[in-house]
Amino acid sequence: MRIVSTNIHGLFDYLLGVYLITLPWLFGYAVIGGPATWIPVVLGVWLIAYSLLTDYEWGLVKSIPVRGHLILDLVVGATLFLSIPFFGFFDTTAWIPHTAAAVLIVAGGLFTRQEPEADRPFIPHREKLLPP
Repeated sequence: MRIVSTNIHGLFDYLLGVYLITLPWLFGYAVIGGPATWIPVVLGVWLIAYSLLTDYEWGLVKSIPVRGHLILDLVVGATLFLSIPFFGFFDTTAWIPHTAAAVLIVAGGLFTRQEPEADRPFIPHREKLLPP
């Protein structure tokens, strides 16, 4: 069930991208360095980059179809989530905001409509189809 519009999804793409980039500093584990710091930063930059290229309301270049964007969201979310056990973030509190971001990104990929609102056919309400 795809209940999130591409317009709302696009806004959250940029907000989550900035969140990922600033994550290590927001939660104070940037001093640790290593993968706990650079993985969310790289994925945040990547998220913003492919959002700018997506063919939806918030896209700038519009060269990636929404469906491809949603697949990339699933890949980014899974990468972020799998980096936790792979790099051993359980030793710090870094795993908590990483998990929260991963869940939001994957949920966005699963629950967003696959075409922008502007491209959806207009279907008038049934009441407007009936004669007065």
